[in-house]
Amino acid sequence: MKHNVYIYILIMFAVSFLLRALPLTLIRKEIKNKYFRSFLYYVPYVTLAVMTFPAIMDLTGTPAAGLIALAAGMIAAYFGAGLFPTAAICSVIVFAVEFIASRP
Repeated sequence: MKHNVYIYILIMFAVSFLLRALPLTLIRKEIKNKYFRSFLYYVPYVTLAVMTFPAIMDLTGTPAAGLIALAAGMIAAYFGAGLFPTAAICSVIVFAVEFIASRP
């Protein structure tokens, strides 16, 4: 049986649209619940972490390089380093650890 890819695309569009449009139409008042507001505040950060962490572990040659770079990035961010310096530090650390690990 042949499947029509356009039906799948239409279903994905409908689901994505409804997930964005329903909250706008159903919730018209300001959200006053502090727990729910806190939850909504952290959703983008959690989403970014969930997408980034597997890449940190899988895209390096050795998982140790990813873990060391992750720890260094967290320390750099904790001490107030911006996005570019943190990314640069992590990249240099991954390069150094990969270089050291590849030596005989």
